[in-house]
Amino acid sequence: MHTDRYHDCPQHHVSVTKDCSGVVPDCHGVTQNGSGSSSVTSPALVLVETPNESVCGGTVVSTKMNALWSHVQKAWCPSTSTPTAPSAGTVRAQKASWMFMDTPEDERTKLISCLGAFRQYWSTLPQESHEQCVQWIVRFIHSQHSPKRISFLYDCLAMAVETSLLPPRMVCQALINSETLEWERTQLWALTFKLVRKIIGGVDYKGVRDLIKPVLDKIQTIPNLVSSAVVHQLLPAREVVEYILDRNACLLPAYFAVNEIRKLYPEGQLSHWLLGSLISDFVDSFRPTARINSICGRCSLLPVVNNSGAICNSWKLDPSTLRFPLRGMLPYDKDLFEPQTGLLRYVLEQPYSRDMVCNMLGLNKQYKQRCPVLEEQLVDLVVYAMERSETEEQFDDGGTSQLLWQHLSSQLIFFVLFQFASFPHMVLSLHQKLAGRGLIKGRDHLMWVLLQFISGSIQKNALADFLPVMKLFDLLYPEKECIPVPDINKPQSTHAFAMTCIWIHLNRKAQNDNSKLQIPIPHSLKLHHEFLQQSLRNKSLPMTDYKIALLCNAYSTNSECFTLPMGVLVETIYGNGNVRITLPGTNCVASGSVTPLPMNLLDSLTVHAKMSLIHSIATRVIKLAQAKSSIALAPALVETYSRLLVYMEIESLGIKGFISQLLPNVFKCHAWGILHTLLEMFSYRMHHIQPHYRVQLLSHLHSLAAVPQTNQNQLHLCVESTALRLITALGSSEVQPQFTRFLSDPKTVLSAESEELNRALILTLARATHITDFFTGSDSIQGTWCKDILQTIMNFTPHNWASHTLSCFPAPLQAFFKQNNVPQESRFNLKKNVEEEYRKWKSMTNENDIITHFSMQGSPPLFLCLLWKMLLETDHINQIGFRVLERIGARALVAHVRTFADFLVYEFSTSAGGQQLNKCIEILNDMVWKYNIVTLDRLILCLAMRSHEGNEAQVCYFIIQLLLLKPNDFRNRVSDFVKENAPEHWLQSDWHNKHMTYHKKYPEKLYFEGLAEQVNPPVQLQPQYLPIYFGNVCLRFLPVFDIVIHRFLELLPVSKSLETLLDHLGGLYKFHDRPVTYLYNTLHYYERHLRDRTNLKRKLVHAIMSSLKDNRTPGWCLSETYLKFGMNPRDDNVWIPDDTYYCKLIGRLFVLLPMAGKSPGPFPNCDWRFNEFPNPAAHALHVTCVELMALAVPGKDVGNALLNVVLKSQPLVPRENVTAWMNAIGLVITALPCWSSSSPSSVDTGRCPTGRCPTGRCPTGRCPTGRCPTGRCPQDAAHRTLPHRTLLCWIALEPYWIVLHDRIVSVITSPALTSETEWVGYPFQLLDFTACHQSYSEMYCSYVLALAHAVWHHSSIGQLSLIPKFLSEVLKPLVKTEFQLLYIYHLVGPFFPRFQQERTRCMLEIGVAFYEMLQAVDLHSNHLLYMDPICDFLYHMKYMFTGDSVKDQVEKIICTLRPAMKLRLRFITHISVMEPATAANTATSASQPTTVSSPAPQSGPGPSNIPLSVAQ
Repeated sequence: MHTDRYHDCPQHHVSVTKDCSGVVPDCHGVTQNGSGSSSVTSPALVLVETPNESVCGGTVVSTKMNALWSHVQKAWCPSTSTPTAPSAGTVRAQKASWMFMDTPEDERTKLISCLGAFRQYWSTLPQESHEQCVQWIVRFIHSQHSPKRISFLYDCLAMAVETSLLPPRMVCQALINSETLEWERTQLWALTFKLVRKIIGGVDYKGVRDLIKPVLDKIQTIPNLVSSAVVHQLLPAREVVEYILDRNACLLPAYFAVNEIRKLYPEGQLSHWLLGSLISDFVDSFRPTARINSICGRCSLLPVVNNSGAICNSWKLDPSTLRFPLRGMLPYDKDLFEPQTGLLRYVLEQPYSRDMVCNMLGLNKQYKQRCPVLEEQLVDLVVYAMERSETEEQFDDGGTSQLLWQHLSSQLIFFVLFQFASFPHMVLSLHQKLAGRGLIKGRDHLMWVLLQFISGSIQKNALADFLPVMKLFDLLYPEKECIPVPDINKPQSTHAFAMTCIWIHLNRKAQNDNSKLQIPIPHSLKLHHEFLQQSLRNKSLPMTDYKIALLCNAYSTNSECFTLPMGVLVETIYGNGNVRITLPGTNCVASGSVTPLPMNLLDSLTVHAKMSLIHSIATRVIKLAQAKSSIALAPALVETYSRLLVYMEIESLGIKGFISQLLPNVFKCHAWGILHTLLEMFSYRMHHIQPHYRVQLLSHLHSLAAVPQTNQNQLHLCVESTALRLITALGSSEVQPQFTRFLSDPKTVLSAESEELNRALILTLARATHITDFFTGSDSIQGTWCKDILQTIMNFTPHNWASHTLSCFPAPLQAFFKQNNVPQESRFNLKKNVEEEYRKWKSMTNENDIITHFSMQGSPPLFLCLLWKMLLETDHINQIGFRVLERIGARALVAHVRTFADFLVYEFSTSAGGQQLNKCIEILNDMVWKYNIVTLDRLILCLAMRSHEGNEAQVCYFIIQLLLLKPNDFRNRVSDFVKENAPEHWLQSDWHNKHMTYHKKYPEKLYFEGLAEQVNPPVQLQPQYLPIYFGNVCLRFLPVFDIVIHRFLELLPVSKSLETLLDHLGGLYKFHDRPVTYLYNTLHYYERHLRDRTNLKRKLVHAIMSSLKDNRTPGWCLSETYLKFGMNPRDDNVWIPDDTYYCKLIGRLFVLLPMAGKSPGPFPNCDWRFNEFPNPAAHALHVTCVELMALAVPGKDVGNALLNVVLKSQPLVPRENVTAWMNAIGLVITALPCWSSSSPSSVDTGRCPTGRCPTGRCPTGRCPTGRCPTGRCPQDAAHRTLPHRTLLCWIALEPYWIVLHDRIVSVITSPALTSETEWVGYPFQLLDFTACHQSYSEMYCSYVLALAHAVWHHSSIGQLSLIPKFLSEVLKPLVKTEFQLLYIYHLVGPFFPRFQQERTRCMLEIGVAFYEMLQAVDLHSNHLLYMDPICDFLYHMKYMFTGDSVKDQVEKIICTLRPAMKLRLRFITHISVMEPATAANTATSASQPTTVSSPAPQSGPGPSNIPLSVAQ
């Protein structure tokens, strides 16, 4: 029997055919002629069959292969030298001679000869033809039917690869991608995959990655049912996959492999049966990596809407699936792949949440894009409201669900208006979900919600879009008899009529469109319809019931019928044209209507009716402004307009029109009275105005201040007071987003003249950057958004800050003002200049010269100082002084007040006391109240904003205290105002009467009237006052009082004075628009100053909260336990709360988060439209933090107690809700102080940052834990390596936060992580908190891990920026074991997406720290059991986040690792493959790290500073 490797039988042969020119074409279309030169012909495959010889197995052999055959023949038969093709007989004879070559040596000789011929031939091919040639060779081989021939040709290919003649990647791709490679040809299949298995080791890792999919695709072609006889022939394909996935072989990063596999087999899809569990086991090996990148209990974490942490990227969802945007193709836990409908529903349910919803789903109002998942959740929310209405007792005001229905109406209008949701789709979906449910008690509310949108949009849209509502009507109104008319004296009657109103609008639309779709009035609604028709015929409509509202709602799209009811509303608030009433001040009269439309009536109007009303009001105001009417607006109109602006659903005509159209038009018309009115409205009546509108108004005000016409006392005072309110009211999380919009021109939001306003803005910047931890870890403002703002302020109004104020600023701001120090005029020079000017005053005789000299622009602003001296020496001021004041003007007078404030401090500092001091106080009081030279609020503001040091600062605050308390003038005003008025203006109908009563008793005099009366001879004044509707000195003083309290807090010696001020004036906070927020900001910003001043904290909290006790329901803020025990003023009996107290306190917030809007809640229901907070959870979070910061126990104890709510077994914390409780704790801790305001250098660095040393000093080595985070304990050898700069990280943390870091350190240093024998079980299971908790097998370390995740998930990016320093300076020196390393990866890994998006620098620092920790673990560990998960995570970190940005640092570290680890990580640094012998030993090697040669350069160019996709 022969052993021919080429033929199945000897008679089969191939022949070589020449073309007509006698040239033999080769396999690439290269022809050779007799001269030996080559020419290129078509590369098309030419197939020729010899007519007189059969072709083996029917295979047709190409003449191109015959050309190569001739080269093979020359190699085997050297005597044959002719360049032409052999004859058929010669070929047959040669083949016969080869049949006897059986020995391996002969086989190898043939291979070598063939390879030599092929090498010569290959070298003649151009580079671009190589791939085509290899593909042709593969096709040729696959065209053979003899396994021996195929085997021999595959051996040739293998040898060509082994000798580097052919690139293995090209050969593997050609083999696998061949269309003729089919599983039915089992022998070819087996031989092919055996060859691939043999040569794939030489393929580069990207090539191996590219081969995975085609290999799996080929396997996928094998049917589920095949003969068992052929299975063994198919197994080589599995062996190839197994080899590729073999982590010890390390052909490519396993991360690449799982990425390709997950694309082919998504979650839940099984792999092919041939692969068995190979694929699933490999994918499962990545579950630890997925868990490292997952936040524990993420699906249970919920935000507080409009809280600073809610605007970050933590809450983003995929807008099409509502899934979390997970990075990489990792096998994350199943719940992370689920749509997060609960999260979106919760947010949607919150009032004022629409911006957050848009942020979560990436919706842009500029682009109309329907979002079906949002639409579905809105529908589900409506169904939920229907369910609540079904179980709720009916009330006249709609019950507790009324707030939810109001909110739903606003949400529906917004999302449908911007086309994020489709109205007809929503109605049809509602019909589908309500069908068969029998939910009809809430049907009127539902129709009311639908009526809101229909009435406002039906005129601009097709009738067909609204007809589905009639299907809903048929479902919800099954009555066969007429529904009776409700009591129209109750506001709920408008809801009962909603369906009838909808039918009227639909019918009107059909009539206007001449549509055939007109629907007859349903029988059940006939009585309602007849009532409306009858009411419309009555021309006299009373305001005592809701008949007007019903008519407005029903006929708002019918101008003929709408005019009557709307005209009654308008006339009610405009007032009779003949009736006039007086307003505060002289010569100020207004139209006579004083009673505004009540909120119940406005709530009963549809959005369309409200839009018509507010449009009518705005049009009238503009018309009066253009006419320059001397009659002021009616108080009823102003109050009603203010109330209408609270409705978010009419924003375009409401606040947007107010800021963008009404204000500019009024200013353009120079209607200063109306302008003053609008600014008063904004100061005292606006609620929940979006920050960009407020900053836009601030910009308008700064422009307005420069206009000459506004240089009059009352308007200038109003402009500055409004600007001050706008600045101080900016939320901490609002400052950066709003001011970064003006970076190109910061001048527009800064005052060019007012030092006080610019100082207020700097204080707001300091507070905002402190609370949001913007400057965490930074020492300079260089490169930040606030640098240009601060620089522009210093150019406009150069100034300094007192050291006690500056010490509270974040360190970068401190550094800025120290570098930009402004020389100050000495008090001695000020005194000298005043004396000089006073001599001039007394020596000058010509009245005109005196007036000109002292009022001239550019003259020293000392005139108030001169008036002071006149009163001090002569006890009177002459008429010239009055004339000078008039000539100076309101704008310039502010500079005089500023200088006067400094002069007062000098005068009081040098006063002899006693009688002289009393005289000074009396004169100062007269200047304010008797002569009306300067208003109290302006003078106090200037005094509070001056930068006095030491004793002079105390004198300054002493003056403030005397001005406010010594005379009775201001105290009486405050007392009477607080006693006679209530802050709930939206519920009042008689505000104007009380307002006028107060002003008659305490008239405002803003034009020096008192001085005009006292001069000799008296000056007759009749100044034209601008209308005052809301303001007075008490309300103007409130934002100034905020600043005064802060200044007093900064200076320890004046604490008692502050307590006195709070006792007498604290009642004013009854009218503060944000009392809890102010208290929260104060306790947060001054935590370090108040830490040891518990009495002052208690006094501050008590003064502000008790001012509201008569206007708030019990339990609205502080807990009953705190009110009972925490307000105890005795120092000898300080109340120490127990664990139960903290559980109950956190429980108040916990109840609100998963059950937002549900009843009953821990806090009383209120109208959130007029509350300082937008929703219950925001209120609960702030009052909880205020109470915690007010406790008379160290912050560290508070922090530990908060952690113990879940870290200790608590009977009040159910196990099944533990992650939700962690969520509440995370919210609270992130809202507490995190980073010290002061620079580290200002802290006593000798103190023990842990607070656990009995002596308080680390160098004693007496830390109870035996570990000193500063590294300065001589006895603590384990921590001597810690760098000294560790101190800065720990000492700057506030005590509320340091406890979490302490717990993490305690876990890292616990035996469970430091000892290999302590840990029982698979570490990744023990670190899977959710699974362990459900199986009652959790450990303390997993609880700390989950709690840290909850805290960090809610953290701002500033707070998260603490992590790199914590890692590198505290944790890194502690990490020695593999378990410690894995724990830290689990701890920090999930937050890489946040760092990448918000602070890349931190991401890169953490990436390097991870490798440095790995290096330490590699050095200290004999065995590494979890190298693969560690490497998988590091590859994920590179390809998803860091890219090559940390390549230089990482390369040096990887080169020092043990060979097995280095082999796995070699693709990160492109280290060349190690020697085979070395690689074989790496899987079990436990030797010390060795050094290898420098890594090979990267194979191809790529981005060095961005993450790489797995495809790169």
